Amino acid sequence: MDLANYQCSGLFDEMFTQNGECRAHYQVFEKLLKKTAPRKLKQLQFSANKTQMSMGMTFNVYDNDQGLEKILHLDIIPRIIPKSEWLQLEAGLKQRVNALNHFIQDIYNEQAILKDGIVPEDLITNSKDFLAPCIGLTPPKGIWCHITGTDLIKDKSGEYFVLEDNLRCPSGVSYMLESREIIKRAFPDILDKTGVMPVSNYPVRLLQMLQNLSNKEKPVVGVLTPGIYNSAYYEHSYLALQMGVELVTGEDLVVQNNKVYMQTTHGYQQIDVIYRRIDDTFLDPNIFNPNSLLGVPGIFEAYKAGNIALANAPGTGVADDKAVYAYVPDIIKYYLNQEPILNNVPTYLCRRPDERQYVLDNIAELVIKETNAAGGYGMLIGPKSTPEEHEKFKKLILSNPNNYIAQPTLSLSTVPTLTENTIECRHVDLRPYILYGEEIDVVPGALTRVALKKGSLVVNSSQGGGSKDTWVLYK
Repeated sequence: MDLANYQCSGLFDEMFTQNGECRAHYQVFEKLLKKTAPRKLKQLQFSANKTQMSMGMTFNVYDNDQGLEKILHLDIIPRIIPKSEWLQLEAGLKQRVNALNHFIQDIYNEQAILKDGIVPEDLITNSKDFLAPCIGLTPPKGIWCHITGTDLIKDKSGEYFVLEDNLRCPSGVSYMLESREIIKRAFPDILDKTGVMPVSNYPVRLLQMLQNLSNKEKPVVGVLTPGIYNSAYYEHSYLALQMGVELVTGEDLVVQNNKVYMQTTHGYQQIDVIYRRIDDTFLDPNIFNPNSLLGVPGIFEAYKAGNIALANAPGTGVADDKAVYAYVPDIIKYYLNQEPILNNVPTYLCRRPDERQYVLDNIAELVIKETNAAGGYGMLIGPKSTPEEHEKFKKLILSNPNNYIAQPTLSLSTVPTLTENTIECRHVDLRPYILYGEEIDVVPGALTRVALKKGSLVVNSSQGGGSKDTWVLYK
């Protein structure tokens, strides 16, 4: 494939400098690309698409008029990260997760950070994700955020910024694992030649982390799913299978004497640790949403009694709020007495009158986000929107300023991506996965999400984005 016409002027490209020179960590792959005919690349891409569908690597899109199931399109050109860059990311992610865990423990117990005025008290107490039943709780081993999927972007200067913290039920790790297997088949020798760190042991690491939450020698672990119609059901079943544990729904579980049991063909078996993939408020209809048909009546009391461990812990979502995100640098300084290794994207809180006015005056240049929305919804990208949409969001902000934040429009870094006719640059973000067990462990890989539409900054799968395999190098 001829890369002579590849252009991404004015942006930070992961593979090429502004002068068109291939970066050192991509040079082995560049040689492979140059000697591979365009027709062969298209065949490899077609095979990758077919493999995804045959493996069941799909997700549900409920408002998609072309059918529910779609593959998360895997572009066969990887994103490659050198070791020096990864080590900085790793240190910053460990620092961030450590501080956020301190924060969650504090706000459900002493609330020192609120009393000291570092984080506004009403920001927490008025959050729909602050769960009053969790007040006074300390989860097993003092760990709240067992699995985190932090979203990062890289700007024009090549600096990483944290875009958001996903502390509730971060998804996508199964696509990271299966994508690696597909890319290995497409380019069987190149990973070894390039020196790529493996990610295949993630299920083992995940299981060890979950088992660590119990004091039993051989704890019984299960994955709790909302069921087959959930958008991430493929991932739930995949992870349960890879860990060799049971995949259960709320109907499979029952609480007796403050202990949780699952129904088996041999009768009831006590379960000790649950990796839950349902939202907090659906977890226990006795405590949270009484209309929930997904949860398990009585499971929260069993949790409080110490007879079941839940990952992530109920209540963790309060630190996943986009307004709380703006205070994470202060949270790091408060609990760890350290400067943040990874910076936030500059953020304007519409709850503050002066920042709100700035947002209203400059809405055409900013990205507006609902504090509790996800998946690319509840968002306005000012430069890509119409004056009518600007006015609509101004009214929304004025009607409920606490519900909105704003950020400058950053030009996400790009990676060469295979299109119908050639290779073009497309914007990407990065979601590494962090496990918090006996220690904080960052998996040496990530889900790279890519905006498949030319010029688009929206990488979410539900909004038409795709993915790339992410290679972290030994050197």
